[in-house]
Amino acid sequence: MDATLLARCTGARIERARLFADALSAGMAFYGIDTPVRQMMFLANVGHESGRLEHTTELWGPTPAQTRYEGRVDLGNSQPGDGKRFRGHGLIQVTGRANHAAVRDRLRDRFPDVPDFVAEPEKLAETQWAALSACDYWDMRGLNAVADLGNFDHVCDIINRGRATPAVGDSNGWADRLALCEAARKALGLA
Repeated sequence: MDATLLARCTGARIERARLFADALSAGMAFYGIDTPVRQMMFLANVGHESGRLEHTTELWGPTPAQTRYEGRVDLGNSQPGDGKRFRGHGLIQVTGRANHAAVRDRLRDRFPDVPDFVAEPEKLAETQWAALSACDYWDMRGLNAVADLGNFDHVCDIINRGRATPAVGDSNGWADRLALCEAARKALGLA
């Protein structure tokens, strides 16, 4: 996928698309995100989650929701300061000490020289790892199969809410995700 097509599918500025085009293309090929429908749904969500490829580290307020990261057992945030330290990193924001460790371990099973994202969580924000972690997340959640069913809402639910829900459009940022999906549909020739 070249930078121009990536920019059209994610809403990104061309400079940001150039930065991520090779890494995302390689990751998408490796993880089988290789049909126009899969790519459309994946890239629309990547575009939304990363603010159009602008943010590979979660912007920190802290917001009320972010302050609740601290001490969250389900995120593995067991040490003082873990909430901020393990805020979202990557193009699909990996959040929490436990999730940083899990993505490290999954990527190490497949690729050489994967950094320790627990010791250095900011490494997950680097281009290669930000892209690969998004593709890995997609794979871990079985989203190729969901995309193959044509259900964009369920893809968004799983990414944003952790599970498919019966209500359509209840994912955070649904309108933006849907607009990016339509842009990607046209860019990939699915319109």
